Amino acid sequence: MQTRNARQVSVEREAKKGDVVNLDFEGFVDGVAFEGGKGEKFDLELGSGMFIPGFEEQLEGKNVGDECDVNVTFPEEYNEKSLAGKPAVFKCKINEIKENQKPELDDEFAKDVSEFDTIAELKADIEKKMVESKQSSADTAFQERVMDKVIENMEAEIPDAMVETQLDRVAEDFSYRLAMQGMEFESYLKMTGMTMEQFRSVFAPQALRQVKIRLALEKVAELEGMDITEEDLNAEFDKLADNNKMDIAKVKELLAAEDLKGDMLCQKANDFILANAVATKKEAAAE
Repeated sequence: MQTRNARQVSVEREAKKGDVVNLDFEGFVDGVAFEGGKGEKFDLELGSGMFIPGFEEQLEGKNVGDECDVNVTFPEEYNEKSLAGKPAVFKCKINEIKENQKPELDDEFAKDVSEFDTIAELKADIEKKMVESKQSSADTAFQERVMDKVIENMEAEIPDAMVETQLDRVAEDFSYRLAMQGMEFESYLKMTGMTMEQFRSVFAPQALRQVKIRLALEKVAELEGMDITEEDLNAEFDKLADNNKMDIAKVKELLAAEDLKGDMLCQKANDFILANAVATKKEAAAE
């Protein structure tokens, strides 16, 4: 939070790692300037790795007004093939050196960056959120291990059609999440060099596990005599409509009552298993 709220201040001293150096530069290969190798009044943070290896380090120790030659070699895998692997000289001039000055961690800082009046309150809130995040991760990991145990000795005939149907769902979900990031599923496959068959092959073990868990939860629900009442079902439809800002009639049109009931039964069985699972504490492994 300090870093995000830091401000850049001009300084009169030698440049060091972490500073922002404003410079003019022009690059030459075999004494000839190359296209795209020139810049004026360019802000470069030393140590950011923005420029090719070895460039930024050679600006450390320079002062405002200094002119210098920076000698580097373009990486073999450089995207501009005509420059790949070639030595180059960049003629540089330092215009300005700026350092990031972080604000003090005091009550004023807390007021500026949050809804809290004191730094103590802000720290307590950050700690609370970090603990909640850690607890959520631990709960998820515990649930995964419990489900591994549930299906470890499970005996069942899993029809291939069930796995294929689950793979369809995995692909649909993956496609939806890509769309939320502005990418099409076909474009993703091209970028990764995968075919649809290879994609399905990669996610087949995950789909099989999901099918096994679903079957196990359905059996537990049956053995425990669990049921979903009409009242429970309607309450869930109301919740879905509210969460998705949709009319309840539209939700019922998109989601069959029996499918929702099945999902709710599995969730009920899942909660039952987790409530009755016992964690065994392992001795910490030696470093």
